Amino acid sequence: MLIRLFFPSMKYIFFCIAILCSTLLTFAQEDSLTSSIKIDLPTAKFNKGVLIEAIEIPLVSITEIAPAIDIKSDHWDTTVYNPYRNTFQQFPLELTFTDSTYASPVPHIKVVTSRYGWRRGRPHKGIDIDLVTGDSVVSVLEGIVRYAKYTNGFGNAVVVRHYNGLESTYAHLSHIGVKANDSIKKGQYLGKGGNTGNSRGSHLHLELTYKGESIHPEYLFDFSPKNEIREKQVWVTQKWTHARFHNSKLASKVQVIKSADEAALLSLTKQPKFYVVKKGDTLYGISRRNNMSVAALCHTNAIKQNAPLKIGQKLVLEL
Repeated sequence: MLIRLFFPSMKYIFFCIAILCSTLLTFAQEDSLTSSIKIDLPTAKFNKGVLIEAIEIPLVSITEIAPAIDIKSDHWDTTVYNPYRNTFQQFPLELTFTDSTYASPVPHIKVVTSRYGWRRGRPHKGIDIDLVTGDSVVSVLEGIVRYAKYTNGFGNAVVVRHYNGLESTYAHLSHIGVKANDSIKKGQYLGKGGNTGNSRGSHLHLELTYKGESIHPEYLFDFSPKNEIREKQVWVTQKWTHARFHNSKLASKVQVIKSADEAALLSLTKQPKFYVVKKGDTLYGISRRNNMSVAALCHTNAIKQNAPLKIGQKLVLEL
């Protein structure tokens, strides 16, 4: 008799467990927002028989689960390269990254052959990375393929929209290995590098854009073997969205803007001056009329002193 009093039978234990499960289910159904529940549970105590003890169990509400980000809700168009072409963006732009690194888009050491900036009198809005036709090209970050088709200039191109709104473009591919609306992991295969479109040899043209505004790739990413994202929160001013502020042959000095106040102050950066080439113009004549040397004019525009000028060509006079 004493043994039964101090050591409950298996039937008693199962009975207690059943009561506990039933109570938990009832409370969860009645009020999913309750932070905890209290249950009176019979417990055997030595020399005291069966006592009733109250226990408290915390509950986690399903409403605390963060909703999935729908990156297809804003200007999602799989038929055009830039669905934001008729929109206007307010500067500075704010970008937030959850990762501290990105995946190298090519499977070897990245050799940059042309940078973001002014090139041969025109804006070069991306960065060119050397490769051999047939090399695999992968996505720098996780996202969804928004565009995957042949387009003038870019040839075979893939555009991936990432979960912070940033889009990455992979151009001049010899083969496209994905289709629009495919979900893509960081480092996942997109296609093979090549020389399609307006290209002067096999290379990957990589562009980064946010709501239609091109962003200097080296402002966001460190293209050294570390593959680091420069900062998890970045503010982007127009200096880093316009090629005219940069030279495609020179590495721009990068100083990431980390606050809105700093971005607002730097947005007041002096605008560069341009000259549009007219019939009969020469480098010597243009430089003389604008109080600068031919060498300085050529250096600013990344052109040679014997380079022919084209009517309508824009030359940067001052950065």
